[in-house]
Formats: sequence, structure tokens, C-alpha cells
Amino acid sequence: MADMNEQVRDGLADGPEVPRGNGDEEADQQRLRSITAWRQAERILSRMPVDRSLGEQLAALTAGAATVTEVDRPADIYGDGVVAELEQRIAGLLGTEAAAFFPTGTMAQQVALRCWAGRTGNPTVALHPLSHPEGHERGALGAVSGLRTVHPTTEPRLPTADEIRDFAEPFGTLMLELPLRDAGFVLPTWEELEAVVAAARERDAVVHFDGARLWECASHFGRELPEIAALADSVYVSFYKTLGGLSGAALAGSASLVEEARTWRHRYGGQLFQQFPAAISALIGLDRELPRLPSYVAQAKVVAAALAEGFAEAGAGWFRVHPEPPHTHQFQVWLPYPPDVLSQAAVRQAEETGVALFRRWYPAPAGPPGLSFTEVTVSEAGLEWTAADVRAAAAEFVGRVAAQG
Repeated sequence: MADMNEQVRDGLADGPEVPRGNGDEEADQQRLRSITAWRQAERILSRMPVDRSLGEQLAALTAGAATVTEVDRPADIYGDGVVAELEQRIAGLLGTEAAAFFPTGTMAQQVALRCWAGRTGNPTVALHPLSHPEGHERGALGAVSGLRTVHPTTEPRLPTADEIRDFAEPFGTLMLELPLRDAGFVLPTWEELEAVVAAARERDAVVHFDGARLWECASHFGRELPEIAALADSVYVSFYKTLGGLSGAALAGSASLVEEARTWRHRYGGQLFQQFPAAISALIGLDRELPRLPSYVAQAKVVAAALAEGFAEAGAGWFRVHPEPPHTHQFQVWLPYPPDVLSQAAVRQAEETGVALFRRWYPAPAGPPGLSFTEVTVSEAGLEWTAADVRAAAAEFVGRVAAQG
């Protein structure tokens, strides 16, 4: 159920054991209770678009549309109009020759990697075992695209240049997820990233960036987006992660690669008749969120440090904030309690105090039973928190968990 776990952590479902819409009334009620608590919280670190009602989503889209495009123009048909406008915007932001809109990132990356396999003559893709295609796509690279994957490292970080250079098997494409979410939204240094890319080039491999969250990497690297994207032969970016769009993704690269990708997009069923809601919401997100990301990343460092201080002062015992400091505006928190205990404490804290410090907690993928983690995202709402606010909320949360235990 790894693919459902990601949907859960992105706020799209209630839990790994209970997907949405399966008729489990208790799970549906718990999910509604959680969403209500998050929506009504007076203080929260990040207000997710999926917490809004359908009416609120429609109102926000209508209000924002006129700020990013001409609303009196004809709607798109098979990717023209506002969709083509978004593609041009992405190519400009990333400094690539072209970009193509895709309904999902899963499709975009499968198409990219399939194209590279054909061009290099090698269907083997080197990637991390914690990367999205390995953990959240139900084996799609092999089952649908006929590709084979290998893992230069199993450490919870991106591979090093030596690991790429010395890997025993040949591969045609190196895929790097930036940041590596399931390892804690971790990134290498800029110099390490350059060295890894150079090592792949020495092996005559192409490089593809899974940049679903590439937008927030610029602060860590100290580089602008075009310079980051220029290291790779192709880049995928998401519109609903970080930017708060409804859905959709883009694949960016050379004009010839993108043209080939459009052909495969049609073959994979991604040539949708109209896509203007997703395209408009993506343009709104680019205008609204992209300029604010550096402030989110900076505030995440404040929040992470204050959480650690709050846990220590409250006598929480063992805990971990990872990475510390965060590499982006997202990071993990680990505590030695069952996930249900921690999730219930989080909801009750929001309901009873108006402070929503955490959202859902999940069982650790490995290690002893009773160890859980959550993902913390800091966005606009989180900018209002002081370090003292975070420490106080952390201490209050620890007290609730101890009382439940």
C-alpha cells in the first residue's frame, strides 16, 4: 500500500489501511473530523488546498483566474490556449527549450524514462529505492513501460559520485529525486549534485530530475531554477505539490524530447480534451507561491529547531527532527508512540486549543513496533508562528500524548 501512503501524506485519503471511498463509515467520519479540525484551527503551520470545500475551491479558482489569464478567451482543446501558455511559462522558468503538460507526474516520468531508454538503447534506470517510481507507482516502470531499475545506494540520501561511478551494472538513465521525500525531503549539496551528474555523464548516461518539489530546492542550493535544471537532460515538476494547484505536472527539456513525449503522452491516455482548471490553478500557484518559498524554507528551520527544543524541555524522551536543519520547507518528526495515539492527540489539540501543530502520523517503514513519523510542511500560515509558539505547542502536544499513553 505504499502508493496509498503517499496519497495519505498529501492529504488525499484517510489512512494506508482505509482508502477513501471504500465504504468504511468510521474511517470517513474520522477523516471528516480531522479536516474540520484543521480548517477551524486558528493557528496551523500550513493550510492545504484539499482542506477546502468544493465550493471554496471553485471560488478560489474563479477569483484567481482573471489574475493569470484572459477569462473571455476560448477554453483549451487538447492542450492549446491556457495549457500552452502554462507550458511556455514552465520552459521559461526552468530555462529549457520546451515543456509539455501532463495530467499526472507518474505519466510524465514514465514517458520521460521511456523516451530516454529508446534514445540510449538501454532500458535500465538507476534510481533510489525510496524514489517515487519504486514506492508509489505499483511497479509501473516495469509493468507498463518495460523498464528495469537498479539502486546505486540504499542509504537514506541521494547517491554519491563514487557510488554512481563505481556501480557494477550499466544503466542508460540516472533519475534523481530532488528532494528525496521518503528519506526526509533531503538534498545533497550543490557540489555533490554536480559531481553525481558528472559521474553519470562519464558513464554515458543521461540524467533525469524528479523535481516534483524542485521549486523549493533553490534556497538550499543557492542557485536559481534554470541553473539547477540545466544539470539534467529532462526535468519533471508538479503543480499540486508545493504550488497548491488542483493537479497536473510538466516535463521539460529539449524541443525534440518534448515533442516525442507528446506522442507518448497521447499513447498513454494523457491527451485530455480540456484541462483549463488544472492549468489555471497551476498559473495561480506559480504567481502566488513561488516568490514566497524562500520565506517558507527559512521559517521551516525556525520551526524545526523550536520543535526539538520544545520536545526536550517537555521531557519527551527519544524523538527526532529530520533533517535538522530542514533542506526545504518540509521535514519529518519521529516519536516512539503508535500512530493512532499521535494522530488522535494532534486532532484533539486542534479541536480543544485551536492550534494544529501536526496532521496525520504513520508507522515507521522499518524498525521496532511503536515508532511513528509525520511530515511537517511550513507555508504561509506558518509564517505567523514564533519559536516560542512552536515550543509551547510541542510541550502541550507531548503532555496530551503522555496522558493518552
